[in-house]
Amino acid sequence: MTDVLAALQETLEARKSASADTSYVAGLYNNGLNKILEKLGEEATETVLAAKDYDGSDAARAALVAETADLWFHSLVMLSHLGLSYDEVLDTLGNRFGTSGLDEKAARTKA
Repeated sequence: MTDVLAALQETLEARKSASADTSYVAGLYNNGLNKILEKLGEEATETVLAAKDYDGSDAARAALVAETADLWFHSLVMLSHLGLSYDEVLDTLGNRFGTSGLDEKAARTKA
């Protein structure tokens, strides 16, 4: 999986110098953070709706997987735009292993 993420991150970085006329991602970067966040919010909503409508059918499964892929992709665009890497997210998730979700959440609210 990290091979896919590494390839995506490399592509996203390359799109920073591409023309907005030739690249969807370059267009997002060109339009700035607010446009990226707007798209991320749209994808989050579409993912939630696909999950809400999930009925176990092949079509519903495909829709939910596709929407989740869009959400993850646009999350990576946001991170890249802000100069962050998926590695930081994976490290944070990895550091949470062995910690109760309730304990981890309580620690965040105290900090």
